[in-house]
Order: sequence, then structure tokens, then C-alpha cells
Amino acid sequence: MKMDPLLFLQLDVAGATLYALAYGSLGFLFRDFLVAITHGFQTASRAVEMVLLLGLIAYIVYRVQLYRKHSIYRIVPRVQVEELARKLASEDKSNVLLVDVRSHGYYDPNAARIQNSIRLEPNNLPEEIKNLPKDKDIYVYCT
Repeated sequence: MKMDPLLFLQLDVAGATLYALAYGSLGFLFRDFLVAITHGFQTASRAVEMVLLLGLIAYIVYRVQLYRKHSIYRIVPRVQVEELARKLASEDKSNVLLVDVRSHGYYDPNAARIQNSIRLEPNNLPEEIKNLPKDKDIYVYCT
């Protein structure tokens, strides 16, 4: 069956016009509803934006607090072996506490330790530090 090209073009234009008029009419009839929906989307997007912004600010404040809390551990004064040996040889040696905080990979239980040193588990260090005496000079071995 052969169709006339002019008839095909007329039907195609009629179909496109009907399609455009149908959607245009529906848009005209429901424009207030569409405005309410788009207004709701805009309001929701502002709310989501505020929640994300507040979450970002809270995260930044949390990270700054963590940084400030742990900044005291960033600067650790070092002592030379000779100076520590002098302190251990002096009368003040009862005032010195040596702490070994090497991890399991570096710690051999059969290895020779410094006399009178104590071993602390590095994974539990924040809790273990609370139990150390406050009246002694504490030296940490962590190589």
C-alpha cells in the first residue's frame, strides 16, 4: 500500500499540533498546581542546602576540636641517651619513669628491656596515660 507524501505530511502536522495543544492545554489548566509543585521543590532544595551546610560546618568544627585536642601530642620533647643515663645514675632516679610503647611488630617479649621500665599497649595509650603517676618525669621509648 502506497501512501501519498502530501497526506502523510498533513497527518504528521495534525498529530504534532494535537500533541502540542494537548500538553499546552493541560499546562494551562494545571498551571497553579505546577507552580505549587515547583515552589515545593525550591523550598525543599533550600532546606536540603541548609542541612548540608550545617552538616559541613559541624564536621569542620568537629575536626578542629579533634586537631586541638590532639595537638599536645604533636610536639614531643626529645632527650638524648646520655642525658637520660645521667638522670638514671643520679639520686633523682626514683623520680624517673621509663615507658615502652612500641607496637607488637617492634616489641619482642624476649628482648632485653631497660631496667625498671614499664610496658604500655600503644592501642590503649589514652586510657593507660591516665594511670601513670603525675609526680614523676616520664620518658617514653617508642622506636
